[in-house]
Amino acid sequence: EAQLVESGGGSVQAGGSLRLSCSASGFTFKDYVIAWFRQAPGKEREGIACITHGDFSTYYADSVEGRFTISRDNAKNMAYLQMNSLEPGDTAVYYCTAGSYAAGAWTALWPYDYWGQGTQVTVSS
Repeated sequence: EAQLVESGGGSVQAGGSLRLSCSASGFTFKDYVIAWFRQAPGKEREGIACITHGDFSTYYADSVEGRFTISRDNAKNMAYLQMNSLEPGDTAVYYCTAGSYAAGAWTALWPYDYWGQGTQVTVSS
């Protein structure tokens, strides 16, 4: 059974950093695009970062560009999201997801087959 498990969430003050981890099992991790989405209360789930499975190209939403870094370690079946200069607006549940590459559509939900349960990130001012 395919599974993604996020960890590393928590509470931090504005300007601080967190590193989220995503542990994958039950599928061939190296063959999948990995992305991080987040969902704040009352808002839609939004894609914020993506890393491809081939050349490890990365893509970011404008809201996190320059502050967040996505990475992956195929040998460990792990993905990461380093989040720096956190702002109160980053408060959300963060989800790791795996799916097929869809050029220009990585922020959509449909390319992704597997989702984690989410981890809460709270940033206070």
